[in-house]
Amino acid sequence: QVQLVESGGRLVQAGGSLRLSCAASGPTSSTLAMAWFRQAPGEERDLVACVSARGHITHYEDSVQGRFTISRDNTENTVYLQMHSLKPEDTAVYYCAARVVGWNSGVTYTRADEYAYWGQGTQVTVSS
Repeated sequence: QVQLVESGGRLVQAGGSLRLSCAASGPTSSTLAMAWFRQAPGEERDLVACVSARGHITHYEDSVQGRFTISRDNTENTVYLQMHSLKPEDTAVYYCAARVVGWNSGVTYTRADEYAYWGQGTQVTVSS
């Protein structure tokens, strides 16, 4: 019932910026808690940032806090990840995830197993 399509991943130099987008179809954006996860080679898929259905509540993984911003445009059914000051350690496949929640829920979810819907991923490579 939910389809997610990520875009925006590319090769970027360390210190640069990049914005990822995730377009969602299915339930209205206001009923989807959403998140960005990433998975580097040999690593588990870990949370980058998550956002509540209305976009007012956010949570960030420590290593990206202050550098990355998650936001959403519910009129466009799109969630974004704005990344600044990129480091080689940020290199990974970035995945968009969604969980159906109640209308106007302010809850965020930080674990991968709390999300039922996933995009195919977009590769971000940060060169040193």
